Amino acid sequence: MKILLTNDDGYQAPNIQNLYRKLSQNHDVWIIAPENNCSGMSAAISFLKDTEIRQVEERIYAVDGTPADCTYFGLLGIVDFEFDMVVSGINHGANLGTDVIYSGTVGAAVGGRKLKYPPLALSVASYETVNMDFIVNKTAKIIDTIKSLPEQFHGKVFNVNFPDLSEDECKGIKITSLAKRGVPSKPIVISSDGDIKKYRYNLSGEPVDEPTLTDARAVKDGYISISILDYDLDQEPLRENLKSFFNE
Repeated sequence: MKILLTNDDGYQAPNIQNLYRKLSQNHDVWIIAPENNCSGMSAAISFLKDTEIRQVEERIYAVDGTPADCTYFGLLGIVDFEFDMVVSGINHGANLGTDVIYSGTVGAAVGGRKLKYPPLALSVASYETVNMDFIVNKTAKIIDTIKSLPEQFHGKVFNVNFPDLSEDECKGIKITSLAKRGVPSKPIVISSDGDIKKYRYNLSGEPVDEPTLTDARAVKDGYISISILDYDLDQEPLRENLKSFFNE
């Protein structure tokens, strides 16, 4: 299988390099990833600038752009064949709940929805992964399962979050809903000079307790979380209902 492997942490990030070595044992894998860290870029594209792409090695390209740029240029410009799947990650840090809206890891995966197999966005709840061997081995098995899913799952994006646990400590896999978060922490004032202030984003809000099993709860309890993201943005039932309010 031909895999476009990308991320938002940059092509040199340890997690993507380790996953590249693992997946290359059984698949035809190409890294097409950002030159530098692009966390929090969501699915932004470099529409108003030229994008420089540098070939680092035979199958590794560094893109001076966003994670979504990597998928776009990788699928449509860099190679002369069609990839079977986009795999994005493994991100340094979890992408849980409504954070998927801002995640560059997820944003890169979204562009692979029309390929032969559904795309994966992969993250680990740790910034310096300890249990890398287990996580990359488990990722390879998850990819094999995704390949075998029926057609009803095509066009979706699978968001996978790992706890940074060993094989013995990890309790298994749970299929989860996205956690909802409370109010984010106030932005941090970095400096103030007269009328000009510099701010930095602060922490996301804490996950809210819910009756369903959420991704945040599953990872906290020691499970690998898999959530299905649907980017078919049309809402047919609401659209039909709305007609009664705008009936002209």
